[in-house]
Amino acid sequence: MKSRKLLSRLSSHLLSLLLGVLLCFGGFHFLSSQAEPFVEPSLNNQGNNSTPLNLTKVPITGSRESFVSAAVTRTGPAVVRIDTETVVTRRVDPFFDDPFFREFFGEQFRARLPQERRITGQGSGFIVDGSGIILTNAHVVNKADKVTVTLKDGRTFNGEVRGTDEVTDLAVVKIASQGAKLPVAPLGDSGNLKVGDWAIAVGNPVGLDNTVTLGIISTIGRSAAKAGIPDKRVDFIQTDAAINPGNSGGPLLNSQGEVIGINTAIRADAMGIGFAIPINKAKALQNILATGQKVPHPYIGVQMVNLTPELARENNQNPNSPILIPEVEGILVVQVIPNTPAARAGIRRGDVIVGVNGKPVSDGSDLQSIVENAGLNASLKLQLYRGDRVIDLTVRTAQLQGTP
Repeated sequence: MKSRKLLSRLSSHLLSLLLGVLLCFGGFHFLSSQAEPFVEPSLNNQGNNSTPLNLTKVPITGSRESFVSAAVTRTGPAVVRIDTETVVTRRVDPFFDDPFFREFFGEQFRARLPQERRITGQGSGFIVDGSGIILTNAHVVNKADKVTVTLKDGRTFNGEVRGTDEVTDLAVVKIASQGAKLPVAPLGDSGNLKVGDWAIAVGNPVGLDNTVTLGIISTIGRSAAKAGIPDKRVDFIQTDAAINPGNSGGPLLNSQGEVIGINTAIRADAMGIGFAIPINKAKALQNILATGQKVPHPYIGVQMVNLTPELARENNQNPNSPILIPEVEGILVVQVIPNTPAARAGIRRGDVIVGVNGKPVSDGSDLQSIVENAGLNASLKLQLYRGDRVIDLTVRTAQLQGTP
């Protein structure tokens, strides 16, 4: 009886085990049947076609042209190379006019002495008007006896320097198109620039025509004094786009190919620091230069540095200091140029200018801008410290001496 029960229970266990094995393998087969092998996507893959993807045949969507290429295509034809030639006459040493020398060596030797030499130069520019008006730098064409303009398409023209302004380093050259159609560069608005905007420099550096470099706007409104060019009156665009000799006068473009500046100078003691004249400044002076007129540059005639109370205190504590300086924040006059408006107004070395026309001023660049914007023959009321006294003086602006 017991053996029968034992056999019955054993049979039940074996049946359960067999049923479990069947269910397990059946489920595995069911699940596996739902999966399909992985097939790489392919351009030729239709349905279950498993041809591998050939990446070399994948079409590139959109245009292959970069924004730099598009910008240069738009403006590049209007960029020109400017070659100059200047004849320099040398005075013959009086020694060669000595009768003894002339008798000993003869007149033929003296006649062979070179009295003239030709100096060549090269720069860039760009056409801004279909009549042949070209903007460039003054230092590219100033005092040149011959100017040759070459377009990107190979056409060559004689150039006439219509006007130059050394203070802003701007110049206008005119070519006679003789009815030929000329490419014209689109001009942008340098007043809308932001730090970080793209900057594309185009020109002919070191004789390498039609060279393009790319960078960004590093800063705007960089004063000439802070840029290390104290003899200029420009608030420059600073860029890290490479500007090299021969780039001078060429355009600085934005990402749309519009001219936003005129490449002018670099810092010789640094890399990646170049400067361009804002195009809005060039627009304002273009007609004046094109007609050969003198560009107005008001001045008062002082050399100055910014002053803080700390600097003044350090000076005053020095026993060897030649003067005592008011310990205030302002603009210290370090020199008054003779026969200038400042000299006639009674401004003295050591004065500290702290206000103009009732408004405080503490930066020399701000004072220069006030004078520039006031125009010629304008009266400016200066408030200044002289020692421990506060003095009010009136100075009248005049045309900067030495400008053409």
